[in-house]
Amino acid sequence: MSEIQFNNKVVIVTGAGAGLGKSYALEFAKRGAKVVVNDLGGSGHGEGASSRAADLIVDEIKSAGGEAVANYDSVENGESVVKTAIDAYGRIDIVVNNAGILRDASFIKMTDFDWDLIYKVHVNGAYSVTKAAWPYMIAQGFGRVIFTTSAAGIYGNFGQANYSSAKSALLGLGKTLSIEGARKNVQVNVIAPIAGSRLTETIWGEDILKATSPDYVVPLVVKLTSEENKDTGGVYEVGASWFAKLRVERSEGYAFGIDNPITAEDVADKWHDICDFSNSEPAESIVSTFNAVGKMVGIDLLAAKK
Repeated sequence: MSEIQFNNKVVIVTGAGAGLGKSYALEFAKRGAKVVVNDLGGSGHGEGASSRAADLIVDEIKSAGGEAVANYDSVENGESVVKTAIDAYGRIDIVVNNAGILRDASFIKMTDFDWDLIYKVHVNGAYSVTKAAWPYMIAQGFGRVIFTTSAAGIYGNFGQANYSSAKSALLGLGKTLSIEGARKNVQVNVIAPIAGSRLTETIWGEDILKATSPDYVVPLVVKLTSEENKDTGGVYEVGASWFAKLRVERSEGYAFGIDNPITAEDVADKWHDICDFSNSEPAESIVSTFNAVGKMVGIDLLAAKK
């Protein structure tokens, strides 16, 4: 395969002052992209602000001969983030939604502030930046968007009710936008990275941090945002040199028929059949759900009209 390049492409990387975001920004610049380095400069818990983090990355890119500009806005101010790209370079081609913080606490100890702040950064922030960039991508017939979920968002995790639910929300957002953008060559994918960062350096040892370097995640993002990429609507786990695609699986289930009432006891009696995955199929879309119902019950929900 020929080398992937981003010449004349403009990329926004949120949370690009350190960790994964820094690695993304440097790699895109190395491959010819003009990079908007967004970073509020706050702590991993969402406190404070500083221009230093973004400025350092911009300086590093420019020192290597690349093009970059800093943006210090919170990702909640997506219009301002995208305006930086338009003012500096006149277009926006790629958005990597990477910015994130943690406010971990068991659910019984979690405060409303903990809950709201996580949603403001992860959900509202990713929405706001993508929403502002979307019209430009649709109009030009090209766009690439990456949302960042996590294993906690896919599977749940103790002490992260706020974080896991926010990250799960990005799965739905990414899936829907991949459908809406497909006809205009605007591709949207979701990644769940396992990567050492300021959010994990307090719980992982040096050897694990080295093995989960952000450098092992960057290649997937580069591939998914390339002009040559054909895949959209995917969810990928990645880390420590491991790459995998996820899918939802549906059991065949059990249909009682619609001619008679069904009781909870009936459901309990057939619980083994309902949960039996021996004849499972991928659950890929709403259409596949309707088809599964039709197969088992004999109703064509797709053709149903008043």
